[in-house]
Amino acid sequence: MQHDRTQRPGVLLDYLNEAGVPSVIFTPEEGDDIPSSARDFSGLVLLGSPHSVNEKLDWIDQEHALVRQAMALDIPVLGHCFGGQMMAKVLGAKVCRNACPNIGWSRLRVTPPARRLFAASEVIAFNWHYETFGIPQGAQRILFGEHCLNKGFAIGKHLAFQCHFEVTEDIVREWCCNSLDEFEGAKGPAVQQCQEILASLPDKLPSLRRTARLIYRQWAHGLSRPCTVAVRARATDSGTQRFGFGAD
Repeated sequence: MQHDRTQRPGVLLDYLNEAGVPSVIFTPEEGDDIPSSARDFSGLVLLGSPHSVNEKLDWIDQEHALVRQAMALDIPVLGHCFGGQMMAKVLGAKVCRNACPNIGWSRLRVTPPARRLFAASEVIAFNWHYETFGIPQGAQRILFGEHCLNKGFAIGKHLAFQCHFEVTEDIVREWCCNSLDEFEGAKGPAVQQCQEILASLPDKLPSLRRTARLIYRQWAHGLSRPCTVAVRARATDSGTQRFGFGAD
């Protein structure tokens, strides 16, 4: 589910293609209908959006219903930023304004139960958000940051992130180029300016890509049958595997 022309699947789509997982993208803001049944899919991926999940928009309500159904049916869901917030809200957690905007690169801490997934105690992430989610009941916090506590959670086969692991160099440059006015108004200890973000690309992007591929490989293990996954991807028959995280 792609909610903005610039917030593309990036590294995620590269991984799906390399893994032989055919995919197709739904863009509800450009007129695509939200699928009515999650049963037609072996997985669901939710990308970012300039909107808040708390906005009263028809497509947000419809997507909320689709995600609720997918999670109830144990169909793996993966959320990035807005997508993670959608998952948290579906599970009954609060989505609200963060204490300060998070824009740019950051180093996130990995909680002990999640170190098997990330193969590290810290990871580099790319951030661009103003809101944050609570950790749903029964979920496990897997990432936390200095200026935003809840940067990721896992529950069953599902993974939600309050950051972007999917971005490529082209995507980061496009976001920065399109957001010069936004940089003027976004202030705080977790906001980096355009020049700093772009200057860090050569150093940060390789680490981000390695982490992304670990995440996507683990998530894809939960895809149980060959059919469509949204970003509309059809899954290979890779079997079913739970992440095995406990509850907070």
